[in-house]
Amino acid sequence: MNQQNNDIPEATDNSGRLTVMGRLRAYFFAGVLITAPISITFYIAWLFIDSIDREVMSLLPSAVKPALWGIHGFGLSLVVVALTLVGALTAGLLGRIWLRFTEALMRRTPVLRGIYSTVKQLFETVLAQKSQAFREVVLIEYPRPGIWTVAFITGQTVGAISRPVGMDLVNVFVPTTPNPTSGFLLFLPRSDVHLLEMSVEEGLKLVISGGIVAPEERLPAVEWEKVPMA
Repeated sequence: MNQQNNDIPEATDNSGRLTVMGRLRAYFFAGVLITAPISITFYIAWLFIDSIDREVMSLLPSAVKPALWGIHGFGLSLVVVALTLVGALTAGLLGRIWLRFTEALMRRTPVLRGIYSTVKQLFETVLAQKSQAFREVVLIEYPRPGIWTVAFITGQTVGAISRPVGMDLVNVFVPTTPNPTSGFLLFLPRSDVHLLEMSVEEGLKLVISGGIVAPEERLPAVEWEKVPMA
């Protein structure tokens, strides 16, 4: 029995130093830790670019497909150029007239007007340079007192919601793990929302990783009253 135990490689010897097998195991996990994030990132990027290439190629004439099929990233580059040209054209007089016409048409179309207005407002909120949405990470008690969760400030609550309760409320989005695109919208009193000293990117990493990737320790959070609201 003792002979069988001696045949099993140990991570350390009697002096506490790593054995050969223990050192090789440590090197293996270090290699995985270094290469896995890079490999997965490049793989996801390749899948994204390849999917766009395939969709764009399906719209091109058959005569030009053989010459462009082997150029990875051509479809994505074409989409970027097309979006840039659309943005440039809408900045002119004719572009603004066309934009007003299409918006008026979408707003008067049943069913589509609700989807269009919601999506447009969402993109304007997220992409606007002066928007304060998703720029503060906070800590709140949810779903009951004594249990804390990370959330994101999305703006000041409108008067139609805060006026009936007679309180100063803020819009708080509580994301789910590991998919932060779904979650719950809460309207909380300002005094119940505690600002955290971390960026939105760090907060998203914390949520997606289930608490494994935590931000570095920083100075105590600033007082809530000193943070301006948009």
